[in-house]
Amino acid sequence: MIGRLTGTLAEKTPPQILIDVHGVGYEVDVPMSTFYNLPGLGDKLSLLTHFVVREDAQVLFGFLTGEERATFRQLIKISGVGPKMALSLLSGLSVPELSQAVSKQDTARLVKVPGIGKKTAERLLLELKGKLGPDLALPVAVANDSQADILQALIALGYSDKEAGAVLKKLPPDVGVSEGIKLALKAMS
Repeated sequence: MIGRLTGTLAEKTPPQILIDVHGVGYEVDVPMSTFYNLPGLGDKLSLLTHFVVREDAQVLFGFLTGEERATFRQLIKISGVGPKMALSLLSGLSVPELSQAVSKQDTARLVKVPGIGKKTAERLLLELKGKLGPDLALPVAVANDSQADILQALIALGYSDKEAGAVLKKLPPDVGVSEGIKLALKAMS
C-alpha cells in the first residue's frame, strides 16, 4: 500500500491537496491540522498516508505526523466512523485534545465537532478509552528519548502515568534506558 508520499505541493484546496511525485499528481485528503502546517505551493512535502479502497472510490488520506495517522486508523476501526468523520474529528481536535477528552470522558467536547452527535460522541469515548496512548492523556515532561522509553516501559508494566512520572523525576537525567528501568522499579518497590 501507499504509506508515504514525498513530492512537490501543487495545489491546496481544503481539505484536499495535490502532491506531484515525479510527474504523477496524487490527490490527498488531509485534516485541517495538517493543512494549516503545509509549506507553500511548489515546496517539497512529505506526508504519511492511509489508503482506503471502496467499491466506488480509492482515496488517500495524508498526515504530517505518525501520531495523527495512528489516531485516524484507531478512529476508523470504530463502527459507524468512516474516514470522512475521522478526518472531521482530527480537523476539529488535535490528537492531545482528543486524548484528553477521552481520558476525561468529555462528551461535550466531541459534540462541538461538526457531524458528531451525542450518541456518536458517547460511542467514541467508550471505544477509544485506553487506546489513544496514556502519555498523550497526561503529559509528563521528558528530557530525552531515554526518559520517554523508560516512561513507556513503566506504563506497559502496569504503573499509572502519575506513578511513572513521579519516579522519572527522581532519576538522573542522563541515565540509560535499561539502567533507568531498573532504578525506577527499585524506587517503586
